[in-house]
Amino acid sequence: MASQNPCAELLLDNQLCFALYSTSLLMTKVYKPLLLELGLTYPQYLAMMVLWEEDGITVGELSTRLLTDPGSVTPLLKRLEAEGLLKRTRSSVDERVVELFLTDKGRALYDQARRIPACILAASEQSSAQLTTLKEDLVALRSNLQKAV
Repeated sequence: MASQNPCAELLLDNQLCFALYSTSLLMTKVYKPLLLELGLTYPQYLAMMVLWEEDGITVGELSTRLLTDPGSVTPLLKRLEAEGLLKRTRSSVDERVVELFLTDKGRALYDQARRIPACILAASEQSSAQLTTLKEDLVALRSNLQKAV
């Protein structure tokens, strides 16, 4: 069966969505061995970065920062708690609210994680300024897409 000659708008290599998707897959692959040394998955690393930034936030606040729903982040938090990296506690003001606090072990992991951004910068073969511009452009795109959904 002969394939159709697609218009340029439908060529895979012309798609922004594919460039983002494939780059995301490769970025996660670059992170994997670095995070393996920390004993973290990529989603766990993202959660830990938020907690290193702001210890004592709620599950809802964390899920908002990670652009996910609280139900999907709960299993990840249970695993981090089982690893001794954080403690989940019910709020004394509203026991429906779960607060997240780093343990000493979780805070200590920060020092190990500090080398990861330099490793990613080296793997990218881009300058820090180039990556900052790219990140700013992607954040603007994400913001616009959030308005569309």
